[in-house]
Amino acid sequence: MNLLIIAPCLLSPFYVYRGPKEKEYRTARELRKLVGKLGDEWQVLAYPCPEFELIGWPRAPASREVFERLGMRERVQVIADFIGRVLTEEKPERVVFVGVKGSPTCGVFHTTSNDPKSYPYSAMQEFFYLSKEERIKRSKELVKEQNFRLVEMPGVLFEILMARFPEAVYIEFDKDNIEKSAKEIQKKLKAISQP
Repeated sequence: MNLLIIAPCLLSPFYVYRGPKEKEYRTARELRKLVGKLGDEWQVLAYPCPEFELIGWPRAPASREVFERLGMRERVQVIADFIGRVLTEEKPERVVFVGVKGSPTCGVFHTTSNDPKSYPYSAMQEFFYLSKEERIKRSKELVKEQNFRLVEMPGVLFEILMARFPEAVYIEFDKDNIEKSAKEIQKKLKAISQP
């Protein structure tokens, strides 16, 4: 058995902090097609969304540093333990992780960063009361106000996963380049499936 471990928002766009936009719907459609083409030698694990587990939904956009201040490291330890238990019990021959470019928790090679001291933490609760349109607008404002930037380092969960499971294959899905990302995953999975 081979195991594809995938960030849940890539398959179900409703986990996205502000609610899905068209790129999340397109990403989910592409990845569901890809998963549907996997052979019998593959199983798929969509782990619990760390950000949903910690804060719920909807929630304001936040950086890796903000989530760490809110206790994310402890939450992702629980998720990493769950994944580790699955790997120990099921003993897959190959493991492929797919994360999300720029995610504060599930970024593989890139995460979102800012100064957590200036972050308006009350925004997390505020988002619960906003409509989808208001959340999308407020998200853009917060990203700009907080000077969020993409940095080369993994998100909190993937930092732990990469340390625990260095032999696995890691792929970062870029929702701003859906076709290229989907082709990269297909290519890597096909190469792994070849004897």
